[in-house]
Amino acid sequence: MPETTAAAVDVSTLSFEDALAELEQIVRGLEGGQQKLEDAIAAYERGAALRRRCEAKLAEAEARVAAIVERADGSLGTRPAD
Repeated sequence: MPETTAAAVDVSTLSFEDALAELEQIVRGLEGGQQKLEDAIAAYERGAALRRRCEAKLAEAEARVAAIVERADGSLGTRPAD
């Protein structure tokens, strides 16, 4: 029977918002201290992957914003790729 929990979802397919929401849920669970050791370790590992995903998505967004330039006529465009 296939696993349908959040942990079965590939982190690389999550949006920033979904990854952040899941990460927040994991943090709350770990802070509660009610998980078995193995479950806590797995949650921590998943949380680390989610944190990396969030950081990557933020870096993408920062690069896109940094590439936006205002033209002389006041319109917005993007810098040409290097």
